[in-house]
Amino acid sequence: MGKEIINHLGKIEISEEVISTIAGATAVECYGLVGMASRKITDGVADLLGRENLARGVVVTIQDNEVIIDLYIIVGYGVKISEVAASVMERVRYTTEKLTGLNVSQVNVNVKGVRVLE
Repeated sequence: MGKEIINHLGKIEISEEVISTIAGATAVECYGLVGMASRKITDGVADLLGRENLARGVVVTIQDNEVIIDLYIIVGYGVKISEVAASVMERVRYTTEKLTGLNVSQVNVNVKGVRVLE
């Protein structure tokens, strides 16, 4: 489904896929994050997804005018995972709210793997 916003000018529909793409693109810009991981076990636990598949590592749920975003990420070896996750949470929340005008109530980060940076 998605989110529908109605104002005096008309109706705006924002799909969950758009929110997923915004969240995925924002997340990969964060320091310490190597890439997005697939959220499906059948795709492999920690397969890196290319830039064209950013939305595949993101699950968006819309409940009662609030957006919940679940991110599946792979971090670089040697970084503090808690700091990377906190940075990703804050940046994804801020950017998604700024670009869509929707309230993001939760950003959940699931670290699916660690990769050695070359």
